[in-house]
Amino acid sequence: MEMKADTPGVRRVGVPHGPACADSGGQQMSQLTSLQHASRFFELRLESIGGLGAHAAGQVLATAGVLRMGLNGAHFSSYGSEKKGSLVRSFVRLGPADRPIRNSAPVETPDAIVVFHAALLRNPATLAGLRKDGTFIYNAAPGPVPAELAALPRTARVIRVNALGIAMEEKSRPNAVLLGTLCGAFPFLDTSKILEALTEEFAGKHPEAVASNTSAFRRGAAEFEVLAGVGRAEGDLPAARPEPAWGYETQPLGGILPVPGNMAWNDLSVSRTGLMPVLNREKCIHCGLCDLVCPDYCLAWGDGEEGGKYERELMGVDYRYCKGCLRCVESCPTGALTKETETAGLADRLRVPLFPDLIG
Repeated sequence: MEMKADTPGVRRVGVPHGPACADSGGQQMSQLTSLQHASRFFELRLESIGGLGAHAAGQVLATAGVLRMGLNGAHFSSYGSEKKGSLVRSFVRLGPADRPIRNSAPVETPDAIVVFHAALLRNPATLAGLRKDGTFIYNAAPGPVPAELAALPRTARVIRVNALGIAMEEKSRPNAVLLGTLCGAFPFLDTSKILEALTEEFAGKHPEAVASNTSAFRRGAAEFEVLAGVGRAEGDLPAARPEPAWGYETQPLGGILPVPGNMAWNDLSVSRTGLMPVLNREKCIHCGLCDLVCPDYCLAWGDGEEGGKYERELMGVDYRYCKGCLRCVESCPTGALTKETETAGLADRLRVPLFPDLIG
């Protein structure tokens, strides 16, 4: 089901404007924007990985709210590690101009959660804290609804948008699409002003990206679907406040690995951003060049046929450990490894496990 921008319930409507004033840069901004809830801040949490643009999206949204919509706003992000593929959470608070924001803590009970990569749904912390009347937006292609979403509040609104697919078609990034979806889902977010802020963000360093970002943004505001009957939980979801694993009295002695074998249990598939290597064994000469350049040792090798040409043969890829860097594709001399668009379930069907006795 495709929800257009003029569909009842998710229409993009004009924000009522009061007297206008100019900020220090001479820009015109509205002094009156009606938030969704007059009694509290609008709080948003973006769940993502490095490289998909969640930090930039939060920055654009907060900038538009403050400089163009006349709101108070705050934005900051937390990183597991500042590199592509690592966990990123970005937080935005918006409030009326006469109510200062003095809270700089992470958003634990958001009005909306935006998930940039569907693999993050496997982590319960991704859903944590969503209000019972909140909105959950996630990036995924059309298809079955993940079972993990049953943990959402029964009364929450769930929105799916194929942000990665749209971004690849428009030569943009998922953050532009998801910003558009936010505007389509929340009428108080002024679409034109947020699009202006998005354009300004990229006009200086990457002017060639402005047109593609605009197209991706507009498609995100229109091409999403509202899923009914997804959540099963009653009331607000509890916030996730993890305790430190070790304290000064309980930490292990130096040199001890408290979780042995943790590299084998890691799941790096969340790092892929739409493309994956696929092996055609008929073309493969098993030269091993791909294995030399692979940074994550995700290629599975096995013994060749008895009396055959090759003593060791490349059997396939364990996509659990593949980040989608595609260095193997670039190094392959025969074209046996090609880059393919990752669709739902493709990696699971083609995966050759490296540790079949440990992780199936």
